[in-house]
Amino acid sequence: MPVAASFIPLLATMSGNAAVVETEGLSADLIETRLAASFAGEQETPPAQGQQTAPAEPEIEADDALIEGRKRPGQPPTLPDKVTQENPGAVRPPPPEAFPADSFPIPDRWRLIESLGLVKERWFDPYHQNTLKGDRPINREKVKWLPIKEDDWFFALNAVSDTVVEPRSFPIPVGVQTTDRPGSNDVFGRTNSLVLAQTFIVGAALIKGSTAYKPPDVEYRLTLAYQVNHVDVPERRVLFVEPSKPTHRTDDFLGVQEAFIDYHLANTSDRYDFRSIRVGIQPFNMDFRGFLFQDNQLGIRLFGNRDNNRFQFNLGAIWRLEKDTNSGLNDVTQSPRDDWTLFANVFRQDFPFPGFTSQLSATLNINREADDIEIDDNGFPVRPALLGDLRGRDYDIGYIGYSGDGRIGRINLTHSLYAALGEDRNSIFTGKQAEVRAYFAAAEASYDVNWARFRVSGLFASGDGDPYDNTERGFDAIFENPIFAGADTSYWIRQTIPFAGGGRVISIQGRNGILNSLRSSKEQGQSNFNNPGTMLVGAGADFDLTPEFRLSGNVNHLWFHKTEVLQALRNEGSIPNDIGWDLSAAAIWRPKATQNIVLRLSGAVLDPGKGFRDLFTNARRDDRYYSVLFNAILAF
Repeated sequence: MPVAASFIPLLATMSGNAAVVETEGLSADLIETRLAASFAGEQETPPAQGQQTAPAEPEIEADDALIEGRKRPGQPPTLPDKVTQENPGAVRPPPPEAFPADSFPIPDRWRLIESLGLVKERWFDPYHQNTLKGDRPINREKVKWLPIKEDDWFFALNAVSDTVVEPRSFPIPVGVQTTDRPGSNDVFGRTNSLVLAQTFIVGAALIKGSTAYKPPDVEYRLTLAYQVNHVDVPERRVLFVEPSKPTHRTDDFLGVQEAFIDYHLANTSDRYDFRSIRVGIQPFNMDFRGFLFQDNQLGIRLFGNRDNNRFQFNLGAIWRLEKDTNSGLNDVTQSPRDDWTLFANVFRQDFPFPGFTSQLSATLNINREADDIEIDDNGFPVRPALLGDLRGRDYDIGYIGYSGDGRIGRINLTHSLYAALGEDRNSIFTGKQAEVRAYFAAAEASYDVNWARFRVSGLFASGDGDPYDNTERGFDAIFENPIFAGADTSYWIRQTIPFAGGGRVISIQGRNGILNSLRSSKEQGQSNFNNPGTMLVGAGADFDLTPEFRLSGNVNHLWFHKTEVLQALRNEGSIPNDIGWDLSAAAIWRPKATQNIVLRLSGAVLDPGKGFRDLFTNARRDDRYYSVLFNAILAF
């Protein structure tokens, strides 16, 4: 085997003498021959007696023990001495070559580090191995009362404390029958109010299967949420329908937010592509940013993936639960609503660009609540809405959508496009059947520069330009919760603006919603496609000053798409489209650089435009409205 020139000159050690193999001036062939001979232990044949020869080259020997990592060609590797045991009857260990070089099988990998004394489990410590957090399987000997068999059962517990302190101002109608301030004869009175809310969420799951690399075989999950809230406003008949009741309210409620069984039907590839089914109260989200439907509801969902998780699909049905009026939590003590949603969607990763995920969806909302009369917990009618002809409605609306989320080069992009097509059995303006033809588009793009992200947003939801024809063109969602354009830091998304003077107990848009839908309630009301529509253009930035601290800012400008519906309801000749400027800023602090403690303080201001001023003028003629939000989240 030729020896590379990079290995020369070579220092060799000979028995009883040390010499250097001189290579300077020798040909490469001769050098290789001599080196090969030295490694093989060869010696040149001595010349015959009296024969003149060239000076003999130094003899070279190689020794495995002296040249580390070398061995004589053709010789077997040197192994350690054979392992022997002196205890009769013991099982002999396998030979050393039977073991892998870098790993050994261990029966219980979860408790190994504790056996070695490296970690000691503490039930209150979520940052190290913890049986309560699903880091290691349940020891069935310690919980024989649990109805579980076999191994690999895990228990996962989570607990969240969510605290909200929210001073705010918005147009508040003056009570018709009475007011706290005699002589207040304006349509809108004082604007300041305060909301305090404390929510405790506790969830537990019992899971079968090693979920680190494949879906669980079966999962049982239950999550309960308990909220105490207090609201104080300056006017009567805002919190209660009875004018004799005070202008403050304290309420509490316990809701069931999750209660489902998830069963693994089959694996469909050796990469653990799978097919599963989930039944019960569970989270649903129809797109990436919650534009169409984002809620925890009662339903059934068949889901899975293919092609190494690059292709995912969902097929399911939702039967909507009633909500508690003041907390928005699920109320399982009431019968579910006559409102169903059927949906199917598919996701494809890296399409049409690497790093970008595309989604196609088809959603059908079937509502049969025309004969229902629903009064909320505060005494206000929510179904049917006290708007237009005040009659109940049935409708069937199909939503066809395409959404995307990911990046294109250095640009982060998310978007959603929807067409709402269907039939409203009773238009609130004509009392007749009407077609629904409404459209929605939203996109948000951002660009990262080191620790800063700069983003721009745009949204269009079509409005109805002729409320008295047989076509409703105002886009409305099923149950929106948008994470978009500042989310609940934004004034327009966070606050509810009542549409007094044109509809009783009707709001321009709902809390944690962006669409100007003219609903009685986002939680308990029906979708309304006779609405003015929404347009938004915004810009914002996020600055991660440290791993624990972030500053965000956002500026949005909003318009009504069409104001003909507002003009008809208000009996006004013209209403400008301009809603105004929404400016917001937020500071987020995570003291431990984790999601276990998150503190947020945000503020927002709405600078009204001509259209908003035309609709709402309060007693003090305030030019601007504000919203302050302090939110503390503690999670285990």
